Amino acid sequence: MDLSIVIPLFNEEESLPELEAWICRVVEREGYSYEIIMVDDGSNDTSWSVVKKLSEKNPHLKGIKFRRNHGKSPALQKGFEAAQGDVVITMDADLQDSPEEIPELVKMIREDGFDLVSGWKRKRHDPLNKTLPSKVFNKVVSIVSHIDLHDFNCGLKAYRNEVVKAVELYGDLHRFIPLLAKWSGFNKIGEKVVQHQERKYGVSKFGWERLITGFLDLLSIVFVGRFGKRPMHFFGTLGVLSISFGFLTLIYLSIAKMIFEEYGIAERPLFFFGILALIIGTQLFVTGFLAELVVKTAPDRNTYVIEERVNLPTENPTS
Repeated sequence: MDLSIVIPLFNEEESLPELEAWICRVVEREGYSYEIIMVDDGSNDTSWSVVKKLSEKNPHLKGIKFRRNHGKSPALQKGFEAAQGDVVITMDADLQDSPEEIPELVKMIREDGFDLVSGWKRKRHDPLNKTLPSKVFNKVVSIVSHIDLHDFNCGLKAYRNEVVKAVELYGDLHRFIPLLAKWSGFNKIGEKVVQHQERKYGVSKFGWERLITGFLDLLSIVFVGRFGKRPMHFFGTLGVLSISFGFLTLIYLSIAKMIFEEYGIAERPLFFFGILALIIGTQLFVTGFLAELVVKTAPDRNTYVIEERVNLPTENPTS
């Protein structure tokens, strides 16, 4: 199969028929063999009914419905697991991403050899409370990740199938897919300026709160990326430094006592800092050992209750 188009959605009942028709016009004009995978993230409107009606008319459209809202990352994860196309396109369901970009994105993956191509909405039709946090966030992530992208948050992206099978998404990690791909060994990451449409239906689900949660996620993913498989390297290093400081402090106090004999060791504040450093260092070592055990025995994080599927094989209801 040439192409899989994965679309996470939440309360987008009005835009889905128009989006599906638009995608079909583009991909059929290009002659791609394709599938459209719509993942309903627990919508409380009639979005799932719309998906089922569309799938009855179009066998290329497949659907997955979560029983409750989990977030965009879990929705993308399940879409990636189901994707069979050589090239995987992700796009939002609100009609702000143009399907007309699909052929060029596919070309950049197939002919130009990119592993991942991220859209860049250079000209955006969004309010300031959405664009300003996004600009700040993207700049910080670009500096920290050493990936030269302007728009990590853009939902319109293209991937080799191998890339989406290699990354694991949970929480809000969809913002960091280029970084996850890079850590998995897919280093050829490109960018394409894409058209950004004004929202036609509904309201945006994002705002300033993403700035705070985004930076927390960035700290988390940087830590997990560097030490997720070797937590003792992080906690053990801090433990060695703390214990060394405490040990050297107590040696200094002991020598000072023997030479000068002016004060008792326990009467000096530095003594308590030394003891505290030894205790903290020991705790860090224990934390490192426990983290190693957690890493070795951690259960699957991507278990979500799926209520229903269309045009897809039935799996375990909690898969």
